[in-house]
Amino acid sequence: MRFTALYPLHSHRYDPDILDPANVAAFARTAESAGFDAVALTEHPAPSQRWLDVGGHDALDVFTMLGFCAAVTSRVALMPYVLVLPFRNPVMAAKQVATLDVLSGGRVVLPVGTGYLRSEAVALGSDFGERNELFDEAVDTMRAIWAGEDVTVNGRHFDAVGITARPKPVQRPHPPLWIGGNSKMARERVARCGEGWTPILHDEHMARTTRTAPLPTLGALAEAVADLHRRLEHAGRDPVSVTVQLQGGGGRLSKEDQPLAEFSDWLDEVGAAGVDQLIVEVPARARPALDSLVRFGEEVIAPRGGPGGPTAGETHDRGGI
Repeated sequence: MRFTALYPLHSHRYDPDILDPANVAAFARTAESAGFDAVALTEHPAPSQRWLDVGGHDALDVFTMLGFCAAVTSRVALMPYVLVLPFRNPVMAAKQVATLDVLSGGRVVLPVGTGYLRSEAVALGSDFGERNELFDEAVDTMRAIWAGEDVTVNGRHFDAVGITARPKPVQRPHPPLWIGGNSKMARERVARCGEGWTPILHDEHMARTTRTAPLPTLGALAEAVADLHRRLEHAGRDPVSVTVQLQGGGGRLSKEDQPLAEFSDWLDEVGAAGVDQLIVEVPARARPALDSLVRFGEEVIAPRGGPGGPTAGETHDRGGI
């Protein structure tokens, strides 16, 4: 099992201290030294106030922040979670991803999704009703640009004629593409072109909010993973080669002093369901966020064969807190 540390801008309202550059750097460094495989940041460039008032959240720009994190780390992977492809021109997205991969030394992992906030799509000039078509078009366009030269793509809302985008990503043919969403369509996309699947464990109420299929239990998740494996085999691909990353359930550390002993049994159940990567959410306060990363590294990652983490004092000496 590998672990991804989600930067704590996923709640509204958060401690303003977590926006301090020194604290952002400390988070990335602490996650790396604690044994996390990746650091991630959600994408919400234009959330509505109405959505924030009912529990939504905002975020920093993913490429700016992950580039900042790349500069202060050397090993940990960098993950926009998830990059909403219909929000942006895919030619520009290909350039942004390739740049981050080059400047990080090939550390980008790229979960991608269609988005679920209509108001956000409208604010960014994207047709929400076309989001599935725009998503598929973006994936095909980015892969073509990363792979070739003198590329021509005639899209729904753009014409890229004779494009040669350099430098190419360090990872060839491109950084790993993981597909977000719980639906059968998402799993079919993984079978077609993805190196990973990243579902969310949530009930019917939350599924309506995020416009995807409910996935309320680990039993339901196991059935969905089995469906994914059938689709991969039908496509002539080895299911072992595809990562399954989970958000939700026991991965949420909502309390600063939350006991971690119960994680061992739960993680065994998660692994048995077919998951090999877990999103870990920490409290949305600067010092408790770092403390949680350290404790998770020492009490969960290290006992399961990971490198473990530094002491809290060692972490805080590294900057920011």
